[in-house]
Amino acid sequence: MNTEVGANDRVKLVAVVIGLSAVIGVMLLAFVLPSVNSGAHELKLGIAGPAAATTQITSSLETNKPGAFVTEEFADADAVRDAIRHRDVVGGIVVDAAGPHVLIATAGGAPIAQTLTGVAGALSEASGTKVAVEDVVPLTADDPTGAGLTALALPLVFGGMMPAVVLVQLFPRSIGRRVVGAVGVAVVAGFALTAILQFGTHSLDGNYFLTSLALTMGISAISLPLLGLESLFGIKGFALGALTMMFVANPLSGMATTSAWLPAGWGSFGQLLPPGSAGAAVRSLAFFDGHGAGTSVLVLACWIGVGLALCLVAGMKKAPSPASEAEAALV
Repeated sequence: MNTEVGANDRVKLVAVVIGLSAVIGVMLLAFVLPSVNSGAHELKLGIAGPAAATTQITSSLETNKPGAFVTEEFADADAVRDAIRHRDVVGGIVVDAAGPHVLIATAGGAPIAQTLTGVAGALSEASGTKVAVEDVVPLTADDPTGAGLTALALPLVFGGMMPAVVLVQLFPRSIGRRVVGAVGVAVVAGFALTAILQFGTHSLDGNYFLTSLALTMGISAISLPLLGLESLFGIKGFALGALTMMFVANPLSGMATTSAWLPAGWGSFGQLLPPGSAGAAVRSLAFFDGHGAGTSVLVLACWIGVGLALCLVAGMKKAPSPASEAEAALV
């Protein structure tokens, strides 16, 4: 008997070692692969100027950076600037009487802005004259690298996960109290995080109230589905949701770079998950006057709706029937 028990323990130990090692490896791949495979691919770039000049620029971009940009012609420099502010393009190249100059938006993603600055350098070498770079939508002066926005990713995900963990323990039988608690945490945390980033580190700009609401929706879109999954399926449901948020949604959120910089397809998929849509909404509201935030807000609203629906179904399943209440009263 003891021999069999010892053998079973050894098998369990080996399984745990191999299983956890595999999980750690998958965790590494989840964060590394999007970063390694990220880069410029089919970035929408506005161009304006004489036809001969724009044709030459388009041809040069395709030769030197094949597949990196998709160009769209505009009437003039102001039209390109408006397109950047409305998030229709990530930057632009304009040729006028003074020569070519490059328009960037560091608030739209530092790696993209750096790539376009490199394009300006290449144009300078080719033309023999300095090509000016204009930052149409810059990050804040106190946080020119966007470190605060980058750092928001983990607090956002944990801000949605932790309330679900705590509320399940505090209110094991009351789904209603869990939902109220999760929404309350999301509101307080959303406004607090925005205050830290906007008034503390000065990393964000724009309308404080609207940006706070976006973060509130982002936290709610994580915590409410996790509560619903736990209420319906127990710890297995919560674990599945938490792992998805942490190791799929978080690396694909594009919080630091925007989704356009992530591998083709994966960036778009990440925007359908709460961290990605919350990050995009915050970026749009904080720097672009809300342009481009509509789809992200709709995605967050859908996740919140799914979470509330799961909690409602779980509450209906756990609610005692009239017959069971009558039996309990007789006893």
